[in-house]
Amino acid sequence: MASSSAGFVAGLTAAALATIGFLAHQASVAAPHDPARARVSGPPAPGASKAPRDRGHPEALPAGTGRGERVVYSVDDDRVWLVGADGRVQRTFEVTPSTVDPAPGTYAVTSRSNRVTGSDGIPVEHVVRFASVDGVVIGFSAAVDGSMPEPDPDERTGGIRETRADGDAMWRFATIGQRVVVIR
Repeated sequence: MASSSAGFVAGLTAAALATIGFLAHQASVAAPHDPARARVSGPPAPGASKAPRDRGHPEALPAGTGRGERVVYSVDDDRVWLVGADGRVQRTFEVTPSTVDPAPGTYAVTSRSNRVTGSDGIPVEHVVRFASVDGVVIGFSAAVDGSMPEPDPDERTGGIRETRADGDAMWRFATIGQRVVVIR
């Protein structure tokens, strides 16, 4: 009797170790290549989340969004700026926001997909993901059919939609580890 319970315990231990090994492998595959660059900073200090704007020029990069190469996304203005290493705007464009917004702060691109089906069921391309909010993955994408419909407010989606041309520019610019600064 003692040998059969020892065998049972040994079997359970082996199964547990196999499960842990499998989960560790899945986590390592899903992890960013450079975890230090994928960390998220805390949200800006109270009152600092709304960057100053030039209301006469809505396409102008808001002050206080950092230095160097980065993607800047304004959740209030539904606008993106692709900023080069020299601090100059390489491209800016309007987007259709998702129903779930990331908190203001600094993120990094953690994954990309050339073509997938979006959380709203629409085929999308050039997906650039950078955040997650309560299980909803947030990222930029372009609908393959070129549409940019307003998302269903009753659905929790994380796809920030761009035109296909803007999606191509984002795809070329925002590689894994690229900083994404989210402002109000």
